[in-house]
Amino acid sequence: MTAIELATSNGTRMDDLGADAALAIRAMTVSYGQKPAVFSVDMTVPIGSMTAIIGPNGAGKSTLLKAALGVIKPLAGSATVLGQPVENARARIAYVPQRASVDWDFPTRVLDVVLMGLYRELGLLGRLRGTHKARAMGCLERVGMQDFAKRQIGQLSGGQQQRVFLARALAQNADLYLLDEPFAGVDAATEKAIIDVLQGLRADGKTVVAVHHDLSTVPDYFDRVFLINTTRVAEGTVEEAFTPQTLQEAYGGRLAMGQLGQTALGA
Repeated sequence: MTAIELATSNGTRMDDLGADAALAIRAMTVSYGQKPAVFSVDMTVPIGSMTAIIGPNGAGKSTLLKAALGVIKPLAGSATVLGQPVENARARIAYVPQRASVDWDFPTRVLDVVLMGLYRELGLLGRLRGTHKARAMGCLERVGMQDFAKRQIGQLSGGQQQRVFLARALAQNADLYLLDEPFAGVDAATEKAIIDVLQGLRADGKTVVAVHHDLSTVPDYFDRVFLINTTRVAEGTVEEAFTPQTLQEAYGGRLAMGQLGQTALGA
């Protein structure tokens, strides 16, 4: 069954496949063993928005991103980026994985990590020029890491490593930035540096999607939310979708009602 056949068999019209969306996910299902991690999820991310994917642990947040990118193979479903199949739009996507999934013992310098963001532009045998190195240094400067360019990546703190991976994503000059828990385990200064860069990307018309855990910062950091707990719970602007009711539906008894009321819309 083709992606279009699959979409229409699940009630999605052929003219509603996300041609005008930065990212459109349709009927995505992923299973680990017998239990689905993500079940028949639809998601639409508008161009120029900044979206938080939130939900309890094990809700399928990271799995949804990886399935959309093709990092893991879904049982069913499809994803498009700016109206194109993901495989045809990879040059327009920058992905920052969870820091815990990276081998930080790999012997490479900070500058070399950022230069890896240019490989699609250069090709495997492309020659690095001074302009490329200057561009990489500019990306490091945007995240406050220019003074660490010659440092081995494994010698950095967790927050510094996260900044470097964000700089690598910036070097790609993508249209869509997907980040898996970018604030996990970082210090307050790094979190502020990261969010400033991401909000700057949005101001430039780029689209940002991030798996996020800290509910208290959602209204300040993001303009849209996508709540998931295996299936889609709610999606929309923060004002529309980030409410005590939708949070209770997503998290159930995992959050106290008082915390839900204080978190939603900063109440």
